[in-house]
Amino acid sequence: MAPLVAGLDARFDWSPPFSLPVKLVALAIILAGYTLGSYALIENRYFSGVVRIQRDRGHRVVSSGPYRWIRHPGYAGALLAYLATPVFLDAPWAFLPTVFLAIALLIRTGLEDRTLQDQLEGYREYAKRVQYRLLPGIW
Repeated sequence: MAPLVAGLDARFDWSPPFSLPVKLVALAIILAGYTLGSYALIENRYFSGVVRIQRDRGHRVVSSGPYRWIRHPGYAGALLAYLATPVFLDAPWAFLPTVFLAIALLIRTGLEDRTLQDQLEGYREYAKRVQYRLLPGIW
């Protein structure tokens, strides 16, 4: 939905463009988000778009790589990229669907974390060591 709103913003010239330095910062944040998400994907062989315990694959807690600092680095990376994209595309109106997407991501993160704590052996202990789900020092 955000790309559609960004396209409409550009087509109907709803918003003035952001300055080049602001867009470069947004691009750096987008790249950082994709880098973090890719690092999580590489580090966690159980990374999946579906929340499930992969018993058939010997699912275990992954606590290396970015998982040393936050429990859901894939979601954190996606959140960074989502939030910076409207700035990079000169489309502040695209923040509207992006906020809803971010809220959905936060809800999913909480639900997934609860599932992992309830069903994945060792995850509760890991969650005690790595306290933050998405943002170190915040949540």
